[in-house]
Formats: sequence, C-alpha cells, structure tokens
Amino acid sequence: MSTRPSTRPGGRSARVQQSVHDAARDLVAERGREGLTVPMIAARAGVTPSTVYRRWGDLQELLADVAVAHLRPDGPPDDRGSLRDDLDAWAELFLDEMASPPGRAYVRDVLSGDPDGLGAGQCSAYAAEQLTVILERAVERGEVAPGLEDTMDAVVAPMVYRILFRPGALTADYARGLVDALLAR
Repeated sequence: MSTRPSTRPGGRSARVQQSVHDAARDLVAERGREGLTVPMIAARAGVTPSTVYRRWGDLQELLADVAVAHLRPDGPPDDRGSLRDDLDAWAELFLDEMASPPGRAYVRDVLSGDPDGLGAGQCSAYAAEQLTVILERAVERGEVAPGLEDTMDAVVAPMVYRILFRPGALTADYARGLVDALLAR
C-alpha cells in the first residue's frame, strides 16, 4: 500500500486513482488475478504504467489499495432499535461480505500487498467505526453496551480468524453466537 499522502478530492489524482481502481476491478472480474499485469491495468485505465508504478509501487500494492477501497462501508450501520439487533445485523452482514469468495480475495489482497500493515489497519478502523456507531446508539437509548475493544475481540477477531484459517461453518448462527457470547459477559 502506498504511503503517499492522500489525493485531493475531485482532482486529477483522484480521477486517475478511480480509473485505475475501476480498471483493476474490471480486469480481475474478467480475467482473474493470474496473468494480470500493471501494463494491462494502465492501458484499461488510460494511463501510463509509470503512473501506476509511481503511485502504487507494484501490482500487489495496487490490488491491496483496491481492496481497502472496496471494503470501506457505504454508510453507517442500520439502526434496528436495540443493541442486540444492531450487533446481530452488523455481524451477519460483515461475515457474509468478508467470507464470500470476493471478500476473501480482497482480504488476501490487503494482507499480501500491505507490508506495513496500513491497509489492514484501515480495514480494522472501518469495522471499529461501524461498531462505535452501534455502541454509542445503544448508550443513547439507555442500554448497557460493551466497550469497543471487547466487541472487536469477541465478534470481529474470531470471524476474521475463521475466514482466513478455518472457513467452514461460517453462518449467520455463528455470527449471532459471537454476539450472544459478548452480551452474556
């Protein structure tokens, strides 16, 4: 993942980033990762390969950046009216998205193209931001809510471990069971 400063919103750099991301996603969907090259992506995006290398360094860093952008939530988590319902819905959605074949590929891309851990840290921050919203809403409703780190450790960490190393039996019941165990503490 590039450690360069973020781009200006709406500037040329942002347009280049978007076109390269779109080209990478499209080519992965069309051809898979095997045989994918920076020159192919650059040609599809309408930029030179040197532009891609300058911004991302190599193909793995580019794919990691695309994955981090894809894993960014579209908006705040749904408000279902209670902490349990909010956490159950969020955990089920998180598990469904991350355990899907595309989700697993994005997780692998983030980890393999991210030697400094910046992209993985950003993905963790996305989950923490979503859970913070849920936990703060619960407190505002007068519910007793666990802390963020306890929630990350009890719900997110086991799911990510299972997604990466023990992918069987990743069901909505599994996600709800993690929430049950957290709230039973």
